[in-house]
Amino acid sequence: MTIRVVVADDQELVRSGFAMILDAQPDIEVVAEVGDGARAVDAVRRLAPDVALLDIRMPVVDGIGACRTISAETGCRTVMLTTFDSDEYVYEALHAGASGFLLKDVRRDDLVHAVRVVTAGDSLLAPSVARRLVADYTSRPPAAAVEPSARLDVLTARERETLLHLARGLSNAEIAAALVVSEHTVKTHVGNVLSKLGLRDRIQAVICAYECGLAAPSPGGGPAAGSPARGSRSPSGKPPGGGSVRTVRSTGWSP
Repeated sequence: MTIRVVVADDQELVRSGFAMILDAQPDIEVVAEVGDGARAVDAVRRLAPDVALLDIRMPVVDGIGACRTISAETGCRTVMLTTFDSDEYVYEALHAGASGFLLKDVRRDDLVHAVRVVTAGDSLLAPSVARRLVADYTSRPPAAAVEPSARLDVLTARERETLLHLARGLSNAEIAAALVVSEHTVKTHVGNVLSKLGLRDRIQAVICAYECGLAAPSPGGGPAAGSPARGSRSPSGKPPGGGSVRTVRSTGWSP
């Protein structure tokens, strides 16, 4: 299978560089290079690519706006590319439906890996973005105006448990151990959670859990159990989610 990609960036050298790296791969084809968000949306509508790489700051329509339209109208997955990693952009991009968020200094191999990962249905964040996102959500109190039951009544009790474990950052294997069920059963629960709540992937499930008040911070305002604390390190001495990118397994759709 050839992965079809649209690259959108208003800087021609950056755009051409990304396209050259991706086109050199035997399983990836860049079908369009464009310089603004409006043309990116048009290219996705016309060419039906698998992935769109979108710079956040572009003229006419910015990357966030393009991502929002592409996510709403098509099945194309989006990866945001930027020189900035501020919280504002992370949250806006994820709420717009982005499947990945990378800084422009990403390594060549990691850029290629990101395209393959999101095509497979997973989600991917730069490690600094992943750590900030999880730490921020686990340190804030749940929105007082939103009752857990307001949106989550469609879930069974076991599906709620699964969503809570997702919010704590557990893998399918870890969730299976916690619930004393098989990984296949966990995949089914994860798929049901995403389908019933209309979520694209695991990242949006984490956001939903905290916004709905299901996952609350631990006493004292610290991270919930299983979540990395701000600035925490693994036994190896490296920050959580080490490496250049962090892959978030997103569904139970695939075997």
